[in-house]
Amino acid sequence: MFKKLALTLLTAVLVFGCNSSEENKKLITARDVIAEVSGEFVPDKRVARFEVEAMGNEGGLILNGESNLPEAVQSLRSRLEQKNIVFIDSIELLPGKMMENASNALVKISVANLRSNPAHSAELATQATLGTPLKVLKEENEWFLVQTPDKYLSWVDGGGLETLSDEEFQNWKNISKVVFKQPFGFAYEEANTTSPVVTDLVAGSILELQEEQENFYKVKYPDGVTAYIQKEAAQLYDEWIAQLDPSAENLIKTSRALMGLPYLWGGTSAKGVDCSGYTKTIFFLNGMIIPRDASQQVHTGTLVDSTRNFENLIPGDLLFFGRPATDTTSEKVVHVGMWVGNNQFIHSSGRVRVSSIDSTARDFDEFNYNRYLRTKRLVSEDDPNIILLENSELFGKKG
Repeated sequence: MFKKLALTLLTAVLVFGCNSSEENKKLITARDVIAEVSGEFVPDKRVARFEVEAMGNEGGLILNGESNLPEAVQSLRSRLEQKNIVFIDSIELLPGKMMENASNALVKISVANLRSNPAHSAELATQATLGTPLKVLKEENEWFLVQTPDKYLSWVDGGGLETLSDEEFQNWKNISKVVFKQPFGFAYEEANTTSPVVTDLVAGSILELQEEQENFYKVKYPDGVTAYIQKEAAQLYDEWIAQLDPSAENLIKTSRALMGLPYLWGGTSAKGVDCSGYTKTIFFLNGMIIPRDASQQVHTGTLVDSTRNFENLIPGDLLFFGRPATDTTSEKVVHVGMWVGNNQFIHSSGRVRVSSIDSTARDFDEFNYNRYLRTKRLVSEDDPNIILLENSELFGKKG
């Protein structure tokens, strides 16, 4: 009797052990496939979300997580099925069901601060100016995970945006608009500058046009608030689009209009800019939406120089700085500025200022000269990572 019981227990242990070993192998394989899919579809986590994990329990293999990339999720499913791995799919595709009628949004304040996590204490990741369309992926305790037109992912509190259904968003796109062009300014309750201020405004703010008066535009905010802005400080959006020209002259003019702005990590507005936020703002005000960070901008456009041969540069070219690659470390791009000619570039470093690559000049920037990596040209280049507003319906149809 004892021998029979011992044999039964041993058989159970062996069977359980074999099953456990087999399940562990499947779990490890699933995790390897997840890493493989993530590496293929999400080379940059700043612009795509694929947070998926595989877990095992008595019910079998479970896939948990979320992603805004349907093609990546489908690829994961297919690869696991090809390996004959059975799983329970609990991956949520974003936008989720909660955002079904509110997956679009517009920034409703002059500058919305977008953060790396859903908390005011979190790092400032980037900014979005009034009227910027956002894709809303999820909501968490009155914080919204959004994607900006340049695909950057970050969190904004509910006070910074107005959510819209697809129909409401399309209606907004069809409405006439005005763009604010001065670095700073205000909107007023009445059509005079002595009336109370409704909000402040910054360059690039876009508002719905309600009517024109002699010296003012009556405008409407995404949340329905109305106000008046001076015509001399703004322009009809369609007219602005029609005359956009990111020429060397215009890029320099815009860059110098923002001289002296304070450095602000994550800043992309006239309230403060980091280095890439500054170049991004310059190009946006000339009709081009470029990637957010210096390490993303460096992969756009065409190569002009990588050997300090600055003779080939023209105003508007972007200079990148950082740590070059070695046999043991990868390249790290940490700073960017824009060439303005005369051996000078303009950049946000402490504040927006002009520096020189000429060692004999008073404003020679030895630090950045020594960490120079390369120069790229973005203007007039066909690049899928650059949005040209003249060819885009981001803010609505032209005409």
